[in-house]
Amino acid sequence: MKIVTADEMRRIEDRSEIAGVSKDSLMERAGLESARAVRRARAPLVGVPVVVLVGPGNNGGDGLVVARHLHRWGAKVCAYICRDRRAPDPNLDIVNALGIPVIAASQDAELAQLRRLLNTAHVVVDAVLGIGRVRPLEGTVRDILLLIVEVKARRPDMMTIAIDMPSGVDADSGAADPACPTVDITLAMGYPKVGHYAYDAAALVGTLNVVEIGLPAGLDDDVPLSLITADNMRPLLPSRPTDAHKGSFGKTMVVAGSQNYIGAAYLAGSAATRTGSGLVTIALPASIQASVAGRATEPTYLPLAESAPGVVSPLSAAAVLSDLPGYSSMLLGCGMGQAANMRRFIDAVLCPSGTEYTDAMGITADTLPPMVIDADGLNTLARAQRWWDRFPQRAILTPHPGEMARLTGMNTAQVQSDRIGIALESAALWNKIVVLKGAHTVAAFPDGRAMLSPFANAGLATAGTGDVLAGSIAGLVSQGISAEDAAVLGVYLHGLAGERVRDRLGDTGMVASDLLPELPLAIKALREGGAVGEGDKSQEIRAARSSLSVSTSMSLSRSAGMPSDRERG
Repeated sequence: MKIVTADEMRRIEDRSEIAGVSKDSLMERAGLESARAVRRARAPLVGVPVVVLVGPGNNGGDGLVVARHLHRWGAKVCAYICRDRRAPDPNLDIVNALGIPVIAASQDAELAQLRRLLNTAHVVVDAVLGIGRVRPLEGTVRDILLLIVEVKARRPDMMTIAIDMPSGVDADSGAADPACPTVDITLAMGYPKVGHYAYDAAALVGTLNVVEIGLPAGLDDDVPLSLITADNMRPLLPSRPTDAHKGSFGKTMVVAGSQNYIGAAYLAGSAATRTGSGLVTIALPASIQASVAGRATEPTYLPLAESAPGVVSPLSAAAVLSDLPGYSSMLLGCGMGQAANMRRFIDAVLCPSGTEYTDAMGITADTLPPMVIDADGLNTLARAQRWWDRFPQRAILTPHPGEMARLTGMNTAQVQSDRIGIALESAALWNKIVVLKGAHTVAAFPDGRAMLSPFANAGLATAGTGDVLAGSIAGLVSQGISAEDAAVLGVYLHGLAGERVRDRLGDTGMVASDLLPELPLAIKALREGGAVGEGDKSQEIRAARSSLSVSTSMSLSRSAGMPSDRERG
């Protein structure tokens, strides 16, 4: 499923018209399917008081169609016109002809009639602004939305449903006007929008339901951003033939751990095992091997010579590299620390060509298996100018926002302000796959595509969950699927395992090791069709409650102004 900006949505609607499906037809289908969604959320409708807030543009047109169908199904509907609509207005004419009460805010002194309606309404449909461009709200529209906020605080059982976006939220940046109400359900027309997954919107959209509006297929081929769903992940699962042996599922080398971060080696290595790698070897400082092996008995171990307790000697790079030709993937960096000799070791493994440790062995970057680089592997790279020129091979980088800031020379706030755009630009510049962790993790590819995780789980905000993600991706790579597929599948399985743990334990007190036994169960659920994200355009997506900001690599329009009648909104 693609995720679109407001301008991309408008272009798709224009292409639909050229393809023979008019915008009027789209509006009819959007209104009907939205009304059906309201009916599902609040059945039975007979006699139920419903207020439909109608804006001046196409979003308001959708609302008038909603009002018409809810009236036909027995609801007690009132259409409240927040800003006068341009004549002729066939949808408003039909509403009037059906005898549905219509009240115009321009004729409602101090919003007295609207206040009376809201005091008894069971359902309020927000069809005011949609994805139209939003400036700081003012005047009557602002007063109306503040009144919704006030009544909702007093009557939390009053169901609020937004058509496309809660009014006052920017569909691209997710920035919200202070007057914007929090809704229970948001019905995204045709596609989810980038802003649905962004701060402030993530805390305002409630349950997000994508509504099919009748768009012809193939109009979104140039949209670079997609949502990771069960449907597009299931075909990526590595096959498990019944006559397989451990060699059928690859060998994963996990180079991780230090004196202060023993758990990182355990978590990353165990995650690679739990996602199906046939054999996992953990290369780690010799002095911590016993501690890790006491918890992780399934992997084999490559103890590395140390220059200090828990710090690998740079000369140990040769030991790791000499084994790598037999491995189908390598993970480097989890919990290794930033001691000077550890950095020299990491540097020698990442960039073996021309180093004193590897020249004699004939090892070059081309002989290395596919690599996943996390944590201190990334921090070591970030110390070098134009590090990507020294490390030319394709790899999967798994930074959290702080590590991404170091890699890009930005600060963390800048990274968070444009997660998708920065991930895409960096993937293209570095020629690497970038998995930018966080609520709605972003997987960006050098060819300009990106995929967004549907999951935002506060329970994953704890030490070690990133090690589990990196190990999961490495374990999938070792089984022979492409690096791109392993990155997004690993993100999905990690997120799904987190959902399963949260459902069982809650989001307070979850720890990284809780994810390990859930990973194979997540794979089983996905394979059998019972995972989160099932379905396509009609799926419900859990909305984030997080401080996340996203945009696309294309400079998203922030131009001011209330939406015109030609804009959906």
